[in-house]
Amino acid sequence: MVSPMDETVDATDEVWRAMEGVPDPEIPVLSLVDLGIVRRVQVTDGGVEIDLTPTFSGCPALDVMIEDVRRAVEDLGYRTIQIQTVLSPAWTTDDLSDEAKAKLRQFGLSPPPAHGGHLELVLALPAECPYCGSRETVRKNDFGSTLCRSIHVCKACRQPFEAFKPL
Repeated sequence: MVSPMDETVDATDEVWRAMEGVPDPEIPVLSLVDLGIVRRVQVTDGGVEIDLTPTFSGCPALDVMIEDVRRAVEDLGYRTIQIQTVLSPAWTTDDLSDEAKAKLRQFGLSPPPAHGGHLELVLALPAECPYCGSRETVRKNDFGSTLCRSIHVCKACRQPFEAFKPL
């Protein structure tokens, strides 16, 4: 016999899996779950509640992400969906999953190092080349194609690349 609690757990897992298919609008190789911005999912008799924490409070893609999440959950058959923006605790690049960091490398984007809140220590570190793994790199520009990226060149393989800034 399946208990109502088991059904809720299965439904919650189903919603999480659906959101694993929702790509980040700026880095489409990452899902919103990979990014770590989906903070909470709760399935109730009344519908689904989801908490999202944007990568920064002025994120220009937040409305797109909310609509994409809503559509993914609606595709599961839910009609009552509450999506809340939660700003505290703030998102940091430490929230990226290991899988997300591997996907960033495959995409040609250097993932940020873990910092545990000590940004001053990691900001001085050279970015790791996503192509050859060398740390013999030079930052050429503090700003890349988006605010969360910087531009670098690898001295070892001579490839230019972007690095995801630690936040």
